[in-house]
Amino acid sequence: MRSHERDVSEGMLFTDQYQLTMAQLYYRMGLHERRAQFDYFFRSYPDYGAHQAGYCINAGMEWLLDWMEHARFGERDIEHLRGQTGRTRERVFADDFLDWLSRHGTFDGISMRAIPEGRVVHPNVPLTVVQGPLPMAQILETSLLNHLNFQTLIATKAARIRESGRGRLLLEFGLRRAQDRAASAGARAALIGGADFSSYVGISHVLGYPPKGTHAHSMVQVFMALGEGELGAFRADADVYPDDCLLLVDTIDTLKSGVPNAIRVFEKLRRRGHEPVGIRLDSGDLAYLSVRAARMLDDAGFPDTAIVLSNQLDELVIMQILAQIEDEAPRYGVDADHLIGRLAYGVGTRLIPSHGDSALDGVYKLVAVEDSGEWVPAIKLSETPAKTLNPGDKHVWRVYDARGRATADLMSRRDEDPRTMDSILLRHPLEQATYRRLSHADISEIESMLVDMLVDGELRYALPSIEEMRELRQADLDRLDAGVRRIVNPHIYHVSLTEGLWDLKQELIAAARG
Repeated sequence: MRSHERDVSEGMLFTDQYQLTMAQLYYRMGLHERRAQFDYFFRSYPDYGAHQAGYCINAGMEWLLDWMEHARFGERDIEHLRGQTGRTRERVFADDFLDWLSRHGTFDGISMRAIPEGRVVHPNVPLTVVQGPLPMAQILETSLLNHLNFQTLIATKAARIRESGRGRLLLEFGLRRAQDRAASAGARAALIGGADFSSYVGISHVLGYPPKGTHAHSMVQVFMALGEGELGAFRADADVYPDDCLLLVDTIDTLKSGVPNAIRVFEKLRRRGHEPVGIRLDSGDLAYLSVRAARMLDDAGFPDTAIVLSNQLDELVIMQILAQIEDEAPRYGVDADHLIGRLAYGVGTRLIPSHGDSALDGVYKLVAVEDSGEWVPAIKLSETPAKTLNPGDKHVWRVYDARGRATADLMSRRDEDPRTMDSILLRHPLEQATYRRLSHADISEIESMLVDMLVDGELRYALPSIEEMRELRQADLDRLDAGVRRIVNPHIYHVSLTEGLWDLKQELIAAARG
């Protein structure tokens, strides 16, 4: 794609057709100066089939804000829209609307509150609240969903893989498996969610992390074809990278050739005053091979060299590998805990495409319209009760129990503050008979979750570094119950409504049904 074509396809026209046709309808009906509020939220956690998520990690906001800052309806965009015709070959977009877009088609009037990137988040809770002129708030929908859904999906997967691997080194290897340029967003999200480093050189440098990797089987094959064998390949790697020597040992036979040859090279490195990094296993029974390789390395005097595992790994596979190691290691005289502590994981194919559940069902819904300076709540009913909106201008709170653990995310009307209430009634969003009441003795903290990102197009939030997002993620995970963090069949985390928001919702449902 040529650069000017990319400017068009990834600029303000990075949207769906119906956003523009609705925007013209609002203009034609005289609603283009009316302000509206939209909530972005997701309806359910990723479900990978054999295992499920019990939380998500919020991600993508910084790249969305960057897109919004630079997106404008330029001359090329307007000309493309001017030339668009419908079924009868009549123009779809009229000149007066296009003239309005060329003058007002920016996000300068948008205000945005959001839960910061890196935080643990849950279904149906507004993660981003958008207020602004109706046409531009509508046009924003598609790009917002594109930026936030994907990065949240991948950050969540990365967090789960890191949890499964018990916090050991995690390398993101997904560039070659990603969907085109989604690799960039995916690598960023993986770094937020739990990956320590990425093999993707460009995005690593942009984000301030050194890219990491080993070598491929092809390097060994070259030396084999030239008559120098696997050992020659390993020696060459050690000569060129004596302080970063990490050898892929499964090109021929892991235990009979790869590991013994690696040990010979490591011994020579040590005599020269260098310490090897370790070996990588990329095929076969990774748990069994890890145990056997560890014993061989231990016996050779390399008890702390890393063993990097790769090939079709995800959170469930890693959990099974570690369980097998704990069972088998004692049979070979290997300390299972020490071995698990020296493992690292290279994860690609099942991370960046979010293997098992490839899309987050995030949505962007109108919840209020401004009228005479007041926000009028809007409701959407559905044949599926779970899709009935939580209406109006709201706020989000996180309630921590007496142990300091997160016990519920609470949605309230904007004018409610549960911190000032004598006790809090937490209502199930759908079920009238399901609720619980918490007194102040039951609560250690009530945290306000939404912060101002934009006010009338002006950035009001100091965007955190990835390291800061990682700290937020880990702090939130540490305050979750272990059951919610389970890799398989996690416990349900409670998302609730205040009594005031519940009452408003029921009033609007009754009115809508007549």
